[in-house]
Amino acid sequence: MRLKLTLQCVSKPAVIPVNYNYQFSAAIYLLLKFGSPEFSEFLHDNGYNIDNKNFKLFTFAVKLRKYEILQNSTFEGCHFSLLSPLIELYISSPLVEPFIRNFVIGTFEKQKVHIVHKQYITRFIIKEVELIPDPEFTNQMHFRLLNPMVLSTMVLRNGRLTPYYLRIDDDGLEENLKNNLLRKYKLVHKKDLSLDDFYLEFDKEYIQKRNGVVSKLITIAEGTKNESKVKGILCDFKIRTNPELIKIGYECGFGGKNSMGFGFVEVNNHLNKRNRVEISQDSKVN
Repeated sequence: MRLKLTLQCVSKPAVIPVNYNYQFSAAIYLLLKFGSPEFSEFLHDNGYNIDNKNFKLFTFAVKLRKYEILQNSTFEGCHFSLLSPLIELYISSPLVEPFIRNFVIGTFEKQKVHIVHKQYITRFIIKEVELIPDPEFTNQMHFRLLNPMVLSTMVLRNGRLTPYYLRIDDDGLEENLKNNLLRKYKLVHKKDLSLDDFYLEFDKEYIQKRNGVVSKLITIAEGTKNESKVKGILCDFKIRTNPELIKIGYECGFGGKNSMGFGFVEVNNHLNKRNRVEISQDSKVN
C-alpha cells in the first residue's frame, strides 16, 4: 500500500539537507510512534529478521516541486532551498495493519513533520494524506527509481568485512536482488515463493544519456558521529518475474536499506509506452 502526504513548509529559511534520507526516516518513525510507540520501537530497534538479515519492510521518497542549491550558506554540508513551500512525501509498505494504520494515526495526531538538522529544524504541516492506487502488477514491468537501489555483498578488506556496493555490470547483481526480494516475500507472506523466471535489465538509453554514470553516493546522518556513505544504482530498469515478487519490490523497495528511502520506484510509463510501440512495429514487420 502506498500513501502520498502533501507537506507545506512553514519555516524560514525553507531548507532541507541534500542528503535528507536520515532526517525523513527519523520523521517517519516519529509519526509511527504517535500511532503505536511499541511498534515504532520494535521496527526501529529490531525489525523483521530472516537468514541473519534485517528488514523494515517500508520505504519512502520525497518529491520537491521547486528548489535550488543553497549558495553561500553558513550551514555545514549541502542544502536545498525550497522555492515552493509544498513537497510530497510518499510512503510505501505491504504491512497495512501494523505500519500503514499506525502511520496514518500518527499523521492525524501529530499533523506536522520536523526535519531536524544539527544546525536547524525545518517544520512542515501535513496538508493532505492520499491513498495511491496500486498499478496492475504483471510479469514484466518497467520502473523508475526515485532513490538509488542499494545492492551489496560483504568482502574482506584489510582484515575486516566491509560492504561492497554492486554496480550495474557486476556479476551476481541479479541474484542478489532476487534473494533480497524472496526474503521480503517470505517475511510478508510467511511462505516461500518458487520462481520459474527472474530477469533484470537496466535501460540502455538511460545509461547512454548519462554517459554510463548511474551510481550515486549518498551520505547518511551527514556531520554526525553516525555518518556513513552508501552507494546505489540510479537507473531505470525492466524486471521480469512473478508479479507477486514485483509487488513486494514496489511496496517494500528494491534492494537494501529501504527504511532510508532506497529502492523506491514508480512505474515508468514512458518505457512501457516505448515497449508497446516496439512490439507493435515488430508485429507489422512480421
